[in-house]
Amino acid sequence: MYDWIYLGDVAPQPTDFTALLMALLLAFLCGQLLAWVYMYTHSGLSYSRTYVSSLILIPITVSLVMMVLDNNLVTAFSLLAVFAIVRFRNIIRDTLDTVYILSLIVIGMACGTQKFSTALIGTLVASTVLYYIWFTSFGSRQRYDLILNLHWSDTLKNIVSLQHLLERHALKVHMASQRSGQDDEGADISYRLLLRDPDRIHDLLSDLQANTAISRVTTMRAEEESEV
Repeated sequence: MYDWIYLGDVAPQPTDFTALLMALLLAFLCGQLLAWVYMYTHSGLSYSRTYVSSLILIPITVSLVMMVLDNNLVTAFSLLAVFAIVRFRNIIRDTLDTVYILSLIVIGMACGTQKFSTALIGTLVASTVLYYIWFTSFGSRQRYDLILNLHWSDTLKNIVSLQHLLERHALKVHMASQRSGQDDEGADISYRLLLRDPDRIHDLLSDLQANTAISRVTTMRAEEESEV
């Protein structure tokens, strides 16, 4: 039985099964690491379990492909014709998701060509960079953490008191929009706030509700906004 498996591959060069198992195992471990990084750092609007599973399978498949090719040009063209038949209809809308796929393809190629150290170092560096991007919110332009909408029923001349109230709870206060009523009486106002302590929003809401000139108060966390 063992001889049949060992001699089952008829090729110009015998298959190094130790290297094959090492390549597939390393591809699996590298895929696992990047898949866990993706799961932990994912912050998009949609999450797909099947996509995470594909992150593990992609490097294994690519590694096996590189082993099958084995510098054989005829096999390479045959494999290209087979892949041309396959239609991938799933549209990847997030560019960072595409980066994960490309990274794992390259890692799978490194495993398949037995460049194990390159695959391992590349996986660790890619994981570190992806975690750094998530941890530091690199590239984000969001400068506020709370969106506050309210109705001010007093005259706009007295709105400075509202400004002072907000400044007691926020480091930065930005009036994003203001829609005034007739005769300068009342207005619907939207603020962007950078809170001193994001965990104490209830204190801000209590002070707003205690002011008789303020009504229809609604809040929304800034991270719930879509950033394009």
